[in-house]
Amino acid sequence: MERQPPQWLEVGEGPARRHLAYLKQDGGGAPVVWLGGFRSDMRATKAEALAEWARANGRTCLRFDYGGHGESEGDFAAFTLSDWLSDALAAIQEQCTERPILVGSSMGGWIALLAARRLLGTALQPAGLVLIAPAVDFSEELMWAQMPDAIRRTILDEGVWNRPSEYSPDPTPITRALIEDGRKHLMFGGEIRAGCPIHILQGMRDPDVPWRQALKLVEHLSGDPVVLTLIKDGDHRLSTPEDIARLQAAVAGMASAP
Repeated sequence: MERQPPQWLEVGEGPARRHLAYLKQDGGGAPVVWLGGFRSDMRATKAEALAEWARANGRTCLRFDYGGHGESEGDFAAFTLSDWLSDALAAIQEQCTERPILVGSSMGGWIALLAARRLLGTALQPAGLVLIAPAVDFSEELMWAQMPDAIRRTILDEGVWNRPSEYSPDPTPITRALIEDGRKHLMFGGEIRAGCPIHILQGMRDPDVPWRQALKLVEHLSGDPVVLTLIKDGDHRLSTPEDIARLQAAVAGMASAP
């Protein structure tokens, strides 16, 4: 299939104005919105599989790249979770006319829950969430809390530590701004409310987001209906054909709900 060129969404004001790249295909029913992970992009395997499902089922599908990700403008290291949450809200509010189904992978799972909280009680309150290895509070619990003192000191003194990446030949800059900004959005301090049904897909061999984090999330989602699917041999990416089939089935189930 020919590579679809991106469209552009303007976000921010004044000197902070920039452009986000997005891909949208129109259809019926609740629009399906892809929220990618940390340093991932809208053309990754699961995002493409979601778009394929949407095409086959006549569904609107929206996917985009956060600032500093993929084809969007900006330097990755200059952004924080607040920026990426704002990007997600801008994309949803400008491109969705009905209550969306948010599909969030890893960091995108955290952003999906934060966005749902912001949209609660509005015309765009999500109709459902599908979360893949949701990395809720990852900057604090899965990064800062796990870092040796020497790395913490580098971040505090130099403002950044370049972490080797298993997914990219280039290291990932972990900035002091990212860690400090993440603390404004921590969710595990109390009840988490999305106001819609949630389906979580979690691999039990995930080295990045331990499966017990998913159990912890379920415990905090005490007021919402939640289904948790644990994949015994699943890794963090959950991108095998079987994993993709589970993702598409979870989205189909959410899309068919009354």
